[in-house]
Amino acid sequence: MLKTGSTQIRIVLVEAQGPLNVGSVARIMKNMGLNHLVLVNPQCDPYGAEARKMAVHGAEILEKATIVSSIPEALKGCQRAIATTCLNRSLPTHLESPKNSLPWLLGYSAALIFGREDRGLTNVELNYAQRFVRIQANDSYPSLNLAQAVAICCYELYQAQLNQQDNSPQSQPNLDSEASLDVLEAYYQDLETILLKIGYLYPHTASSRMEKFRRLYNRAYPSTQEVAMLRGMIRQINWALSNYYGDDT
Repeated sequence: MLKTGSTQIRIVLVEAQGPLNVGSVARIMKNMGLNHLVLVNPQCDPYGAEARKMAVHGAEILEKATIVSSIPEALKGCQRAIATTCLNRSLPTHLESPKNSLPWLLGYSAALIFGREDRGLTNVELNYAQRFVRIQANDSYPSLNLAQAVAICCYELYQAQLNQQDNSPQSQPNLDSEASLDVLEAYYQDLETILLKIGYLYPHTASSRMEKFRRLYNRAYPSTQEVAMLRGMIRQINWALSNYYGDDT
């Protein structure tokens, strides 16, 4: 099993369309020591004969796969997340190679997110990740098959783990030092609500403005205690609005 201490990395497939791909992903995960597969709103039967045929000895990973309806659900409990994309969508954060970026996940409760076979992840969905990976390929046809992309990334994770084990022992990360992504997401929702209420945000531009706030906090890696402090500040602002300005919302 690929892990550092007791921490595991989950592979997240968003709206996977092909059972053969899902089965192939389970197989490569078995090959590379990963065992936590999360399927977000799958568009195929991940337990059917086609998926099982491709999974071979990875069938147990299919059987234990977690099925959820949204990316935030898939990331619950994760402290770090990397999303994959084959296109440069004018993201303010540059696209990295798997070899350079994926070791950053080791030692944390983390996720590696893959999009749909036909169109990948949307810009809104990419907002849930902190870093972004692009697998370099021929410019005339850069889009890889889903299972192939997962295989490349899982291999790089496995190699990074081996390299970490071969090197001199390093101190383990403080797993309490970074807030989980679901805790951060709750804060983002609180922040957007209060900024709309005071007129700093407007409904038609809120999404693009909040994307910038997400990028800011993604660079800061706030702790659970720091996020609790920020949410407490928002609660106090709401209290002040209600008591001093007659805002009964």
